[in-house]
Amino acid sequence: MLFMLMATDADNTHEARMAARPKHLARLQALADQGRLVIAGPNPLPEDPTHFSGSLVIADFDSLDEAEAWAQQDPYVDAGVYEEILIRPFKKVLPA
Repeated sequence: MLFMLMATDADNTHEARMAARPKHLARLQALADQGRLVIAGPNPLPEDPTHFSGSLVIADFDSLDEAEAWAQQDPYVDAGVYEEILIRPFKKVLPA
């Protein structure tokens, strides 16, 4: 089942985000290699697109519990980047 993981960054965490980014991307690449990643990327700030307010991941997990466990093991969580993560089931309609 697809799940949407919408994370919000804590204030003043840009340097921590950049330091944790390689490990974060490696985890996303592992999902992609397994054919489970639909889309992933950061939310740039309108006034400064080199800084971010959070991230969106849409991926296939067996359950909500698995999605939550995967999210809690993210390097951005360990680095204190993410203030909160909203996880919801997702139904892809388009493109087909």
